[in-house]
Amino acid sequence: MSARWGSAVRRGRSGARVLVRGVPFPRTIRARLTAGLLVLLAVGCAAVGVAAVYELNGFLTGRVDQQLRDVGPRFPASLEHGGKVVESDHDGDENGDTRRQSTGTFGARLVGTDVTNAAVVRAGDDTTDLYVKVTTADRRTLAAVPADGLGHTVCLSALGDYRVTAVRGRDGDVLITGLPMEPVRAAVHRLELVASCVFGVALVVAGVAGALWVRWSLRPLSRVAATATRVSELPLASGEVALPARVPEPDPRSEVGRVAGAVNRMLGHVEDALTKRHASEERLRSFAADASHELRTPVASVRGHAELALLHPGPVPPEVTRALERIAAESARMGEMVDDLLLLARLDAGRPLEGLPVDLTHLVLDSVTDARAAGPGHRWTLELPEDPVTVTGDAHRLQQVLANLLANARLHTPVGTEVRVRLETDGTGPVLTVHDNGPGVTEDVRPRVFERFTRADRRRAGGGGGGAGLGLSIVAAVVEAHGGTVALESRPGATTFTVRLGAR
Repeated sequence: MSARWGSAVRRGRSGARVLVRGVPFPRTIRARLTAGLLVLLAVGCAAVGVAAVYELNGFLTGRVDQQLRDVGPRFPASLEHGGKVVESDHDGDENGDTRRQSTGTFGARLVGTDVTNAAVVRAGDDTTDLYVKVTTADRRTLAAVPADGLGHTVCLSALGDYRVTAVRGRDGDVLITGLPMEPVRAAVHRLELVASCVFGVALVVAGVAGALWVRWSLRPLSRVAATATRVSELPLASGEVALPARVPEPDPRSEVGRVAGAVNRMLGHVEDALTKRHASEERLRSFAADASHELRTPVASVRGHAELALLHPGPVPPEVTRALERIAAESARMGEMVDDLLLLARLDAGRPLEGLPVDLTHLVLDSVTDARAAGPGHRWTLELPEDPVTVTGDAHRLQQVLANLLANARLHTPVGTEVRVRLETDGTGPVLTVHDNGPGVTEDVRPRVFERFTRADRRRAGGGGGGAGLGLSIVAAVVEAHGGTVALESRPGATTFTVRLGAR
């Protein structure tokens, strides 16, 4: 069984979660269920074992007490009278013969707190050398046994644990009879050993069987997790999305069945929402493409009529000339915006670009030359590799990427800013960087700088107003169409756009 284990936590006085280091704590539901099953089984086995040991110990001790009652004070009485026939108030007149006593029977006679005689029955028929030497501690232990005829457990230094009873003798002395507890201890220890082995095997078998059972029971939940994982790996940001098959629903009355049903309903809602969003995007993309295409003709007509009016040979008032010039300029600007929108619509539609060899070094050189002419107040630096860099792609669109990046650096930095353009190659393909030491892009704009109609912070604008916010979105779309990526790193005094072009 495999499971993830972490550190257990507990609640502090304030209710906060406190980490208890070094305590293994299962994380997965399967591990927790299996561990809980094993803990409950272990507690049950321990309870059964303790109860069995306790009961067996009590039962065997009771049997020893019964034997002591049956034997009575015969053996210590024989020690008192030297083994002769005595008249006993307890069990009648009998000899204190050791052959009638079981091996290990202990007898002692006390007068006050002094032990006058102490002996133990040896194994075999030899009844000589029965007497044992008791220590001072043993005397105190035997003197503390109450003469109530009940069983008491004592520990004698020379003999070990004994179960003894004490009764009053004829001469005002105390007669103590005892039997060894070693057979009881051995039986109890044997039961403990057998119970430990049996319960250990039971725990192992139950652990394996429980893990397999929990694994089989949670298979529907694993399918739910697998489906959720496949959904999380789908590109849901844009485009048409086909969600995977639904989770097989087990018994809806079970917890796993209810989870599977809820996940299927959620997937249905998500699929409906994605379908509606895709349809809305398609309508918007179609509208943008159609509108851009339809606007190109009237915008060109307005611009053409304005330029034609400016060419009129007759006298034209200065105010009219200025108005016609503004009409021509705004028409040209509007035409560029329409072209940008149409390009984005075509890229969104997935129309393929040209796939011809392009001399990227030549494009970068021409683009920097044009940017230097458009922004003479900036300091332009160009770094090119010794060997020409070529890439397969659309030369016109790649030139548009370079122009937009350089225009962005020129329009959104003050005069005197250094703009450094570097072209190099690494193991994946060409890498183009455009770096400037301007004021940088504000933190709130950075996450959406490549989105459409995003305008840069006015504090970056030093040379004039910005465009419609489509330049960097076109850069991102064209680079992505070429299988590459574009990234921004910016802070005050250092802004870098990095374009990596992949193989197509």
